[in-house]
Amino acid sequence: MSNGSSIAEFLLLAFADTLELQLLHFGLFLGIYLAALLGNGLILTAVACHHRLHTPMYFFLLNLALLDLGSISTTLPKAMANALWDNRAISYQGCAAQVFLFVFLIVSEFYVLTIMSYDRYVAISKPLHYGSLVGSRACGQMAAAAWGSGFLNAVLHTATTFSLPLCQGNAVDQFFCEIPQILKLSCSDAYLREAHVLLFSVSLLFACFVFIVVSYMQIFRAVLRIPSEQGWQKAFSTCLPHLAVVSMTVSTAMFAYLKPPSISSPSRDLVVAVLYSVVPPAVNPLIYSMRNQELKDAVGKIFLYMLHHHQ
Repeated sequence: MSNGSSIAEFLLLAFADTLELQLLHFGLFLGIYLAALLGNGLILTAVACHHRLHTPMYFFLLNLALLDLGSISTTLPKAMANALWDNRAISYQGCAAQVFLFVFLIVSEFYVLTIMSYDRYVAISKPLHYGSLVGSRACGQMAAAAWGSGFLNAVLHTATTFSLPLCQGNAVDQFFCEIPQILKLSCSDAYLREAHVLLFSVSLLFACFVFIVVSYMQIFRAVLRIPSEQGWQKAFSTCLPHLAVVSMTVSTAMFAYLKPPSISSPSRDLVVAVLYSVVPPAVNPLIYSMRNQELKDAVGKIFLYMLHHHQ
C-alpha cells in the first residue's frame, strides 16, 4: 500500500452502541461546546472592547481564548454530527485536517500558557522591570513565536503521520483523528518514524511544563514575602487554577501520546482524550475570570450593553 492513498475515509469511534446513549452524548457535548463558545467568546469580546484590558496579561488571555475556541471546534462538532446522524465516517482529507489543526492549536496553546506563567512571574517577582521585559513588542514576538512553533509542529506531525503506509484497516479508536490511534493502523515498523518525532515534541512540551512549575515556585516565593493576607490570596487564586489546568492537560496528553499500546482500551483512551482536548477549553474561561474582578466587570458591561440594545 502506498502512503494510505487507497483509504478514502476513516471510521471514528462511536460514543455508544445505542441511539439513545448516542443522543445523550450529543446533548452532553453540545452543552460543553456551547459553554466553551460562550466563555471564550465573552473573554475575546471583553478584552477586545475594553481599553483597560489592553495589557500583556489580557493579550495572552485573548490568544488562549482563540486557541481554545479553535481546538474544541476542531474535534467536537464533527463528533457531535456523527452522533446525531448515527454515522462514523470522516474523509481522508478531513482526518488529515483534524490532525493538523488539533496539533497546531494544542501545541500553540501550551506555548501561550508557558508565556503566561512568565508574564505572571515578571509581574509579581520583578514588578519594576515589567514594562521593559514584557512590552507590547515583546508580547507580539512571544505570541508569534508560540503560534509559529505550533504551526511547524503540526506540519511535521501531519506530514510524518500521513506518509505512513496503513495496513490495519481504517477504524480509528477515538472520537477524532488522534495521532496515536492512526499510528496503530500503520504497518508494523513504519510507525517508529512518527514515534520519534512525537517523543521530541512531548519532551519540548515537558520542558515547558517544567518552566511553568519553576515560574510558579518563584511566584509563590515572592508572594510569601508579601505581608498582607489579601496579597497572598490574590496571587494564589490566580496561579493555582492555572497550574491545575496545565497539569491536567500535560498529564493526560502525555499519557495519550506516550503510553504503550498494550494498556490501551477504547473507553480509557476516550476519557483521556476528553480530559485533554475537551475539558480545558471549556473550563479555562471560568478559571481565568472567576477570581478576576477587571474581567468580570468588563463581561458585566457587555451584558448590560446587550440588554439595553435589546430593549
